[in-house]
Amino acid sequence: MFIRNERSIKEFIHYYPVVSAIVIIHIAIWFLHDVLPIGIIDRLYNLGVGYHYEIHNGEYWRFITPIFLHGGTMHMLFNSFSLVLFGPALEKMLGKFKFILAYLGAGTLANIVTFFINPSFGFAHVGASGAIFGLFGIYVFMVVFRKQLIDAGSAHIIKVILIIGLIMTFIRPGINIYAHVLGFAAGFLIAPLVLGNARPFYPGQYQRSYQDDGEIQFDPNRWKKRKFSRKMKLNPLWVIIIVLVIIGLLNYVF
Repeated sequence: MFIRNERSIKEFIHYYPVVSAIVIIHIAIWFLHDVLPIGIIDRLYNLGVGYHYEIHNGEYWRFITPIFLHGGTMHMLFNSFSLVLFGPALEKMLGKFKFILAYLGAGTLANIVTFFINPSFGFAHVGASGAIFGLFGIYVFMVVFRKQLIDAGSAHIIKVILIIGLIMTFIRPGINIYAHVLGFAAGFLIAPLVLGNARPFYPGQYQRSYQDDGEIQFDPNRWKKRKFSRKMKLNPLWVIIIVLVIIGLLNYVF
């Protein structure tokens, strides 16, 4: 479920438009705010941060907007990379509308409950972590109650990643523990509402190929194309990811 075999960014965007749109928003906001700091962008960014003081004053949109904001390069890269890995399968299984509902619903519920648990005026937060942990909550619901929707290998990956994620949540400083834990719980609760007509998703069952009309066709030579070639082609998607990781590491080091 989590193996990415798309041959280009264009193909990834074609098959997973919602995940792609969210990641593009992450990168665009990060670029405008962190790389090319512009006064008006900085003001707009501050309007989206989850400042509890401002929420107390009635700015309730701050329950949603922090989901698209991040506190630095590595924060943005980690959340975007996690979404690229774990979002596509759910987008295909749930459909665009239910995926958006689940993603934003888990993130928003996590922020709302965080506000009531810790209403301190000085508390502020940004990041998609609550929404992403919400996706893990949906996957764990599958593992427990809808085993037919997830293969054993993917279920094992989810268990391992979830355990590591929760451990890092409590041992790393500066982590919004509320968002992680509450996002996971929200996703688990939302799962039965969005998984009603879901079907298993196994990428790689057939080779997809673009046609002028955008249709997906079966390729009888798909097995031959899987053979390794001496001339390896570097996927542009990974080039961008690698470049962003390098930028993030440089910012972190210097």
